[in-house]
Amino acid sequence: MSRVISLYTESFADRPAFDTGVSRALLHAAARGEARESLRLHVPPDVVAFSVLDRARPGFREAVAAARGQGWEAVLRLAGGRAAVFHAETVAFAWCIPDPEPRGSIAKRFDWIAAAVARALESLGVDARVGAVPGEYCPGDHSVNARGAVKLMGVGQRLVKNAAHVGGVIVVRHAARVRDVLVPVYDAMGVAWRPETTGAVEDEAPGVTRSEVAAALEREFAREAELAPDALRASWLAEAEQLASEHAIEAS
Repeated sequence: MSRVISLYTESFADRPAFDTGVSRALLHAAARGEARESLRLHVPPDVVAFSVLDRARPGFREAVAAARGQGWEAVLRLAGGRAAVFHAETVAFAWCIPDPEPRGSIAKRFDWIAAAVARALESLGVDARVGAVPGEYCPGDHSVNARGAVKLMGVGQRLVKNAAHVGGVIVVRHAARVRDVLVPVYDAMGVAWRPETTGAVEDEAPGVTRSEVAAALEREFAREAELAPDALRASWLAEAEQLASEHAIEAS
């Protein structure tokens, strides 16, 4: 294969804002021509990731306090429309693509990643389908659900000049943790949803592990390109340190 995708698996679960900064630094590196196309698969912190839209809503500060009151950290996410939840039994992914005209391929990237996640989960025994479940949290046309009933994966996209970032989260276990923290968070912001639409892979395919879900997603990318394990550069990590402050949410 002529196409090569760098694979990064470093995790920074004890530093939520820095963890977001790492994915953003990869996006910037791709835009500058320092990094080729990459896939980051990592174990995320226990965090409620709020969007810029959330920050503008009445009740945002109360929502952040509600998350932290249950022991979750809160950050501003890199991409996506509403608050989403990451924890140690989810698969967080960040796919960064150099592209001189990133806006022209928004739909193509969304379509591909949603189909790839659905195929990955199908290979593990899940009745996975692309599309939003009515009333799901952080709704999106490219969510992946099980049986048309519960959401398993959400995805967002961010563009900069010369590059795109596609990032999301697959809930493997502990759907109740996601649901329980989002109930007061969404209530505080006045966002209507149906908590019962929150799902997890293990509930659909008992015994499936987080590592198996990550490996299945890797296989889908490997159908398209050679995956080359790599290490994050020190300069990118230094940039992530600077970017972290833009994703941290100060306590009110």
